[in-house]
Amino acid sequence: MPKRKDIKRILVIGSGPIVIGQACEFDYSGTQACKALREEGFIVILINSNPATIMTDPEFSDRTYIEPLRAEVIARIIEDERPDALLPTLGGQTSLNLAVELAESGILEEYGVELIGASLETIQLAENRNLFRNAMQEIGLKVPAGECVNSLEEAEALRDEIGFPLIIRPSFTLGGIGGSVVYNREEFRRAAKWGLSASPVTEILIEESVLGWKEYELEVMRDAADNFVVVCSIENFDPMGIHTGDSITVAPAQTLTDVEFQAMRDAAKKIVAKVGVETGGSNIQFGLNPENGEMVVIEMNPRVSRSSALASKATGFPIAKIAAKLAVGYHLNEITNDITRKTPACFEPAIDYVVIKIPRWDFEKFPGNDTRLSSQMKSVGEAMGIGRTFKEAMNKTLRSLENGWSGFHANGNYPYSRMSNEALMDDLRWGTPDRILKIWQALTNGISPEEISNIASIDVWFLKNLQQLVEFETHITEEFVQRRTLTPETLRSAKSLGFSDKHIALLTGNLENEIRRQRKENGISPSFKIVDTCAAEFESFTNYYYSTYDEENESIPSNKKKVIVLGGGPNRIGQGIEFDYCCVHGILALKDLGIEAIMINCNPETVSTDYDVADKLYFEPLTYEDVLNVIELEKPDGVIIQFGGQTPLKLALDLERVGVPIWGTSPDSIDLAEDRDRFGALLDSLDIPHPQYGTATSIEDAVEIGQKIGFPLMVRPSYVLGGRAMEIVYDLKSLEHYMQHAVNASEEHPVLLDRFLEDAFEFDVDAISDSERTEICGVMQHIEEAGVHSGDSMAVLPPFLLSRDQYEDIKEYTRMLAEALNVKGLINIQFAIMYDTINVIEVNPRASRTVPFVSKATGIPIAKIAAEVMAGKRLDQIGYTFKDRLPYVAVKESVFPFDRFEKADIYLRPEMRSTGEVMGIATTFGEAVFKAFQSTGITIPKSGTIFISVNDNDKARMFPILKACLN
Repeated sequence: MPKRKDIKRILVIGSGPIVIGQACEFDYSGTQACKALREEGFIVILINSNPATIMTDPEFSDRTYIEPLRAEVIARIIEDERPDALLPTLGGQTSLNLAVELAESGILEEYGVELIGASLETIQLAENRNLFRNAMQEIGLKVPAGECVNSLEEAEALRDEIGFPLIIRPSFTLGGIGGSVVYNREEFRRAAKWGLSASPVTEILIEESVLGWKEYELEVMRDAADNFVVVCSIENFDPMGIHTGDSITVAPAQTLTDVEFQAMRDAAKKIVAKVGVETGGSNIQFGLNPENGEMVVIEMNPRVSRSSALASKATGFPIAKIAAKLAVGYHLNEITNDITRKTPACFEPAIDYVVIKIPRWDFEKFPGNDTRLSSQMKSVGEAMGIGRTFKEAMNKTLRSLENGWSGFHANGNYPYSRMSNEALMDDLRWGTPDRILKIWQALTNGISPEEISNIASIDVWFLKNLQQLVEFETHITEEFVQRRTLTPETLRSAKSLGFSDKHIALLTGNLENEIRRQRKENGISPSFKIVDTCAAEFESFTNYYYSTYDEENESIPSNKKKVIVLGGGPNRIGQGIEFDYCCVHGILALKDLGIEAIMINCNPETVSTDYDVADKLYFEPLTYEDVLNVIELEKPDGVIIQFGGQTPLKLALDLERVGVPIWGTSPDSIDLAEDRDRFGALLDSLDIPHPQYGTATSIEDAVEIGQKIGFPLMVRPSYVLGGRAMEIVYDLKSLEHYMQHAVNASEEHPVLLDRFLEDAFEFDVDAISDSERTEICGVMQHIEEAGVHSGDSMAVLPPFLLSRDQYEDIKEYTRMLAEALNVKGLINIQFAIMYDTINVIEVNPRASRTVPFVSKATGIPIAKIAAEVMAGKRLDQIGYTFKDRLPYVAVKESVFPFDRFEKADIYLRPEMRSTGEVMGIATTFGEAVFKAFQSTGITIPKSGTIFISVNDNDKARMFPILKACLN
């Protein structure tokens, strides 16, 4: 049937801030769906509290509300906007829970708002653990034995009935929060209490353990005419017991027999029909006993999910876009696939390659916590790799993680080689972030795939493939020892298996560039294949590619003016969705200028890796080798490194050395800002105040500098993002300890030591320069004290405690530094004011994480303007009026993952630990802060007595802040 004519205005609820378990995959899904709805002529009203998302850009909706995601706030928007329908399936668990609350409170009925995409009954049936279990049993499908309970007493009674080990799953939560695997009575009481408190309906499912079973996911779609498709099958490399968000996953499923797959497919069709999914996509999880093939249903999500983004990127099938169209009345057979322009959406995707996703963790930010993986998700991001085989895809994905891994290889930098086989095998029982490299060590030590499988419950098929990689490493090493070189046949075979040049160099003791030179001389270069959803059965019209080592190349470069934008890779604390926002804006600006925009990235969650954002998308690791391969094929007029955070900056100097044209600020200027000695000399020459500093490469250097400068000191590695390994030290003993034990995330670069300006007020400035003129985009004041990382601190724009003279001095220093660094594009500067002296703390001539916040607060697309500047336009040609004053106040507040880490301290420090942010906008500072707190889930009492204690020396400075808060 055609689209519905009885609805015109649709309310879409976003997912809110980026948190573990609900990240930027919902920005991708929401953006795609909003575009689809507007293309169909609907008026889209969006509410979301996250300023860093593309979906909150004004061009993607007709009305955009950056407001707290609370039922009472949405009710007021419904009252004002009078939408005909609410689409709750795009904003993760947050949106579903709010839809249920609005429906059950009578708000939707009062204003005549229809739930589309998923009915209230469908949501309740899928999300209520007990109802779902009963429904599965009614249609003849097995579920693990168990029951839902609502109290600790009921939980303990059920515990004794089922026996250990047990799985605890709270209802209506995201990312498995509050979930546990419990092995004994001592653990049970605490785990049950935690699960009950985590569930918004105080309900937990306690079920028998299926630990060690194989786990699968099916991404499926169904329409109102009962058309049903399996978009993608996904197999977890890790067994049941590890949350799917923390598991390595492979698509399509590799070890299912055809009989098992058909049984799973039939079960999925029955499930979505029973639950009542009529207009959209669902994710269904199954457990499979490897001993006898017994299948159980674990859970389903009647919405686009984290895996939906992965499935969309893996197949090229736009799940969120099609789900949005199904929600407004279309059937699958009426929607044409964008990629083939011939096949309907009811034509199931077929892929002739393998896709692997590997999560990325930041456990080092939370020392002392258990790094074992369980049913509660802890990863902060993920990378995806595409290859012709499992082996090639695994190697590509491992080197996409940007944690120093060159592929499936653990060289001497890892401690596994010093472990006994007994200790190694004991470690392999548990899922950990580095288990994949421990498997490499075990195989290298001669432990068989069957022995590892018995311990780790990983399918032998995967382990035998990994064993073949280890065996080929041995072949490379032995051949090199015998011949002092590698034959072209060995090199070609290594590349087809996904071995990087760096990996081969480690095995042969060569330099990476020497391996590159050797294979190029032998004509061994990658070809690029298209992601087409149909295994080449139909012609593809989408320029979405991955590399492999094959004879046929399907990516044909154009003769147009073209620019490559390097993305940020997997999300991590310190480098998240904000940089993808900048990349997408840069791409859109280049396209508007008529320049062919090419994207390289390996993050499946992001908008930048959507197939219809850039003119060409290469889903590739962001390494020197892989980026240069694309550059050599495309021969671009320029490469933009400013938008992707620290990831592309690390490649800048090496790319420039081989003649790659870098657009924007030069790599040398970026290096000047990072090199503390060079930068300090620049500040001195400009007569700009700054803290005393020094650089050290040894404990002795650091002690000498500490005695000279005095304490407290801010110490940190150079060339890092998110304050990685940054600390404040107050004495020589602490300084010596830091130099001995802190992870030097900058590798060969020195440690920076600056005098810490205790009790200073900090400010962030974002600006744009065309190398002649500099415009200030925003000046933000940190609300937290000095010493809290800027990514963790609340910030307010405009600043509330800055005199006109100080404001002008900050603007002048910004212009001086932009000119001295010859900035062409974005620049971010951090200032600290202490005793009325303005000090420059840090300068970053690139995109900062505050660019989206400032853009949303001022209404000026900063990243787009920066891209135009890099393309050669002058600021006076672009025509934007940069605002010096705003008629409202915007506050940025951070959200933290402390609830995921039992032993995490909650004290903020120089090293960033937040995963995302929200924005509060109001006419007063106090109201803006209140909204920001609401958006993070912090409840503030509206009445009562407070006690405030302030040092005498600080009272004069603090009075305006306290007055604003109290007002």
